Amino acid sequence: MSRALALRLEPYFYAAPSLLLIAAIMLVPLVTGLSYAFHDLILLDPLSGDFVGLDHFREMLDDDGFWTALRNTVVWTAVSVALQFGFGLILALLLDRPFPGRGLVQALVFLPWAVPGFLSGLTWAWLFNPVIGPLPHWLHGLGLLATPENILSDPHLALWGPIAANVWWGIPFFAITLLAALQSIPKDIYEAAAMDGAGPLLRFRRVTLPLLAPTIAITVMLRTVWVANFAELIVVMTKGGPADATQILSSYIFTLAFQRLDFGYASAVAAVLLLLLLAYAAAVMVLRHAMTERA
Repeated sequence: MSRALALRLEPYFYAAPSLLLIAAIMLVPLVTGLSYAFHDLILLDPLSGDFVGLDHFREMLDDDGFWTALRNTVVWTAVSVALQFGFGLILALLLDRPFPGRGLVQALVFLPWAVPGFLSGLTWAWLFNPVIGPLPHWLHGLGLLATPENILSDPHLALWGPIAANVWWGIPFFAITLLAALQSIPKDIYEAAAMDGAGPLLRFRRVTLPLLAPTIAITVMLRTVWVANFAELIVVMTKGGPADATQILSSYIFTLAFQRLDFGYASAVAAVLLLLLLAYAAAVMVLRHAMTERA
């Protein structure tokens, strides 16, 4: 081996042990979980699972609980991420401008992100309680509810409770990342656009959004994957009920594995969720690459 080649490979030799350890930590559970999807595995007796091939995936086709959870996952993820992004972008635009007390406002905006998800779920469950919580009475006063009922016990409304909690909890993520991206945009670009006669809305549409597009794509992708897997609020607030009305795929996997103890079928559902998220992430990365090339 030549000295030049040895020098080029030297960093990889140093990094190899850590990379192998990280790969083992990630790949061993992944491969094990995927193998469970093809076995009739009961959690209380994990060594007795028989190989069943694609039976679990065929079972999914006739499983109403799976399709309900899949539909709820789409609603839960799309609405949560859209509202988190919208409010986060507005806050980032406001915080990008200097004003008295901006530091205090930033601290208050980022506060929800510091609250654990479990505690957020308990707090919002209390807020939606019709006896001691204020939200049902406020919504009734605004005419949005016929009576100050418990939204979390209504199959048609229950999912919106965890969505509200999730939006509140996740807004700071977008506010932080988009504010950092906004502050990295050179100010002379805005000055040049203003000298050319572009107003605030035109500058936002022609300057800010195109320059933010790569950051928006990657943050929306990361947040979508996170929210789709984030069952903590639902488990705390509704436990997937009433009648599976708030069950999403990640909470359904938890129910299958640790309540029904059907670890094989739970692993199959988890494999489907993994494939859906990988396909989504790949599509976003292709779109982001196209936007970067066009810019």
